[in-house]
Amino acid sequence: MVRAFVLLALGGPAPPGPAPCRVLYARSFGAPPGTPPGTPADPARQRLLRKEQLLAVARQVTSHCQLLQSSPALPPTPQPPEDPLSLQDAPGGLFHLPPGDPFPQGVTVAWLSVLAVAFALVCDPQENLSLAEMTLRRLAPRLLAALRLLGPGADVLLRPEAADAVLDRILPHGQMLFLNQAFLQALDREMGIKPAR
Repeated sequence: MVRAFVLLALGGPAPPGPAPCRVLYARSFGAPPGTPPGTPADPARQRLLRKEQLLAVARQVTSHCQLLQSSPALPPTPQPPEDPLSLQDAPGGLFHLPPGDPFPQGVTVAWLSVLAVAFALVCDPQENLSLAEMTLRRLAPRLLAALRLLGPGADVLLRPEAADAVLDRILPHGQMLFLNQAFLQALDREMGIKPAR
């Protein structure tokens, strides 16, 4: 099961050092990991705990993206793709967060970096990681349609209702689905995305 989805703006280089990442949108699925069933919880405390957990994930994703970008083997920063649905070459990866850092139980994070933003899925450790990567590559172009990139940096406007609608269809209740092409084309028509050439 997917525990959370995080969309973040990657901090660009700044004179004193790299700018910090900024969480643009986050969504959690189910109870926070490690919450005993039937435990009455303080909603404000749960929100704070989730926010801290998702910020920790965002910092880790930013760190991985910056490390990958600083690699001499990589080509220079890519230009925006002409076809928003073709993100097969976008850099991405996986990493594991051990129990207690920041989740009580260990989780695996799949991430994908596109231009000035990154997408991350926080998954249970036993989750199908190939399906997680495929889900991210299907989510990213559809969420990019809900974004408006304002410049080459991390200036982004987001329509959260559009992001919610995409997540409700592709990740219902945090469950990853094996989606066929007909379903994705119908979703693209609903969102007004032009079909891939």
